[in-house]
Parts: sequence; C-alpha cells; structure tokens
Amino acid sequence: MKKFFVLLLPLMAFLGCTSQEQSKDCPVLTVEGGQIQGLCYQVPDVGTYYAYKGIPYAAAPIGDLRWKEPQPVVAWEGVKDCTKYGHPGYQAVHYPGGYATEWGYGDEAPYSEDCLYLNVFTKAAGQADKKLPVALWIHGGGYREGWGTEPEFDGKEWALKDVVLVTINYRLGIFGFMPYGELSAESPHGVSGNYGIMDQIQSLKWIKENIAQFGGDPNNVTIFGQSAGAGSVRTICESPLARGLFHKAVIMSGGGLNVPPKDGEAPKLATPMAKFFTYNPTLKEAEAETKKVMDWAGLTDLQKLRAASTEILYPMCNIYNMVNKSDLYVMERPIVDGYVSLKSFDEAAREGSIADVPYMIGYTLNDLGSLGPGIAEFCKVRSEQGGKAWAYEFARPLPDDGSHPEVTERLKGAFHSSDLWFVFKSLEHCWRPWTQGDWDLAEKMLTAWTNFAKYSDPNGAEGSEGLGWTPWTAESPQFMLFKLDDKDAEASAMGEPILPE
Repeated sequence: MKKFFVLLLPLMAFLGCTSQEQSKDCPVLTVEGGQIQGLCYQVPDVGTYYAYKGIPYAAAPIGDLRWKEPQPVVAWEGVKDCTKYGHPGYQAVHYPGGYATEWGYGDEAPYSEDCLYLNVFTKAAGQADKKLPVALWIHGGGYREGWGTEPEFDGKEWALKDVVLVTINYRLGIFGFMPYGELSAESPHGVSGNYGIMDQIQSLKWIKENIAQFGGDPNNVTIFGQSAGAGSVRTICESPLARGLFHKAVIMSGGGLNVPPKDGEAPKLATPMAKFFTYNPTLKEAEAETKKVMDWAGLTDLQKLRAASTEILYPMCNIYNMVNKSDLYVMERPIVDGYVSLKSFDEAAREGSIADVPYMIGYTLNDLGSLGPGIAEFCKVRSEQGGKAWAYEFARPLPDDGSHPEVTERLKGAFHSSDLWFVFKSLEHCWRPWTQGDWDLAEKMLTAWTNFAKYSDPNGAEGSEGLGWTPWTAESPQFMLFKLDDKDAEASAMGEPILPE
C-alpha cells in the first residue's frame, strides 16, 4: 500500500541488525515478567539505537479478564523475543483512502483484544546510569482505532535525540470503554468503563518500575498524545491514579477549555469537537445507555457479554445507532466515573486540580474545528495559576503531487494529524513530495518536542536552541507558528520534491 520516493530510500533508510545472530548484540534486559531481547539498528553516520518491541505490560485482557482493570504480567521462561510489534487493539478494518492511504498501513500485527503491549526505543539499553528523559506516546483514533507503531510514529529520531520513547497499544471501543452495571458491581471500586485509560496508566507504572533498564529516568517522564491520544492525556492529567507517574504533558489537537461567554451571550464551546472531548455523563447514565444497547442486541447480562465474540461486540453501538437513528456515545470514550476520573478536565483545570506540570498544547491550521480559542483559554488559566503552557499552531499545508486521488478533502492542507509526520520526523515513510523545508521543519519540531521532554522547555537548556518560543501569558498571548519559510513555501508550490541534505 505504501509508495516511497525511489531516490529517498538510499539516503534515508537505516541498516538494521535484524537477523537472530546479529540481534544477539542487543542487550538482554530483565523486566517485569522475565528477560527480553530486541533489535539493534545502525544509522549510517549517526549512531546506534535499540528497539524492544511487543513487550507485555499487563496480562492479556481476554476471557475472564475482559472488562477488568489491567492485571499483572504473566511471567515467561527464557528470553522473550521482542523483535516484532504486538497486536493493536481490536478495531474495524482499514481500507485505502483517508488515513489508511496517508499512513500506509499494512505491516501491523493482526488486531486483537490481546493488545497490552508496549515498545521502547533507546540509545542506552542496559545502561541504568544514563537516566535519559522518557516520553510516553499515546496514539489517537477516536478511542476506537489506531496503534502505537503506525509508520508515522517511528521512534528512531526520538531515540537518536537521547530520549527514551515508549509507544503503547491499549484497549479500544467497547473493550476499552464500556460502562455496565454488572461490571461496576463486580469491581472493587464500584465502577466500570475507562479500561483503556487504566491501560495507559498501567503503562506509566510499568515505566516507573522498568525503564531504568533501558537507560531511562523514571523521574523525568513526559506524556504526549494527539486527538483521542490528547484526550487521554487530558484524562490522565486529571486522574488521581496517575499522580507522580509523569512530569510533563503535551496535548496535540485535543482541544483546550470552553470559553466563558461574554455578558449577555449564550455559552460557547471552544470547538465543534467539544462534545467528543467534553461529553461527561455520570457513571449511572452511561451504564443505562450501554444496557439499552445490549438489551436491544439480546446480550442481556454479563455472562452473555463475556461469551460473545469479539467481532459481534465491537460494532454493536454503531449498529444500534444506525438502526435506531440515534447518536449514543457510550463505549467510545472516557467518562467521569469517580475513580479513574473525578471530574471533567475543564472543571479540574479551572480549579487548579489537574497535574501541576509544564504543558505544551496546540493544533493544526485546518484541524477539526477552530481549536485556538479554547487552547488560549487553557493557557490563560494555567498562567493565572502560576503554571507554564506553551501554545502552537502547525500551519504547513502538506504537499500533494496528485498520485493519490483517493485522498479526500479532509486530508488537504494542514489537516488534523498532519503534524505527526513532523513531530516524529518520519517523513521518509510517506508518499508526499517533501521539500528541504519540510525536513528542516520536522527537525525543528522534533527538537522542540524532545527539548521539552529533556528540560521542560521546548527551547532547550536555558534557551540554547534559540527557537524563541515563549510560554503563553496574558502579557504575551502568543502561539508558536510552525510553517515553511517563504522560499520553501515557493518550492513546495512548484511541486518539486527536494531531498534532505
């Protein structure tokens, strides 16, 4: 499904120590569950990094563990082969067109409920004294699709910037977010739903206990995510269960706060996406909605639900909505349950009870609605509370050579998710005709994000990178604008791809 620039490959491809014999040069590490061995990669003229793939961070949530909090890893014997990625959470099949064409899916493992795996990219495997900063990436996808190892999330460049990058898969859709009365009754905390968020928090606990083996510092952890991944970051920042497990947060295209109305005006939501990120029914309301759907489907109790097949369960809410012409949002997002989440992010941010850490927050120029006002409102509130928040807008319309006519209007311009190629500097995996300016912009953004992970400041240690990106304040209410300069924009308009120098 993927098209690469023929001329780009020799310049950008890296040599991997991928045979079993060569991979023995990759250190054997001991983590929760047993020993693991990954792969080493040599990047010509740059250096070496290691990738440990498909590491279990909790027991498989299947059988009796379906819809339960993540349970401890099941130990294994011998050295576990961690050279291949684990299963993404179960989701609908992706067809060509839209994001499937944009990202070039096709090499991922089969979708499965058995999906609680993470991956670690590092330059310092086996060097516990290195204490490199750590970043946990939480993928988006509407809480119902996506996985942590999509091509745009390549961890190579983060590792080579001396940040230990962790990417995860977590439970999605009905398997990750189903509130149900009988589930709440069997829970020691009296709640249900939010399983996907608990998976993410479990991965933070895994990082706390195991990341030193990879040269990472468990006391310098950044969480960052985009879209539903950003919504997850918001929930984690509010959750009392995650306190002390992370020290910085980046919210990408996940909205900000609702903007208070002016005198005489009706309340205005910060974005048309507001319902997606701020829909917060009570636990009882959500349980009632789920029961309504499942009773309609003939799955009238928990025994029947646990016995039902994966394929039957996953689309159930969508089928119900189509048949009944309704718009229920159950089983597709976090809820305020009184345990994982105590209140909405908006309410918690305004009262100052979200995690008191530095924040980066932003959006793309052609995002799903105008997110800027809500992001500015968040920065304003943080500034008034004495916190720091750096705001940005990604404004590079992605170049298009017309080779993929199936790409829809939704993926034109600086569209929702277009900044991911740049934050991970993973342009080599894309079919688009990048210019030298795109590579330069990707390096600039990668540097800003990794600097934030290292120093809590995208400008680097004491502003050493000279980006000139200042925190948003009432006196200086500025967004950092990421775009091409005039020369590069002109070259892009001509449609002439420029290879990286």
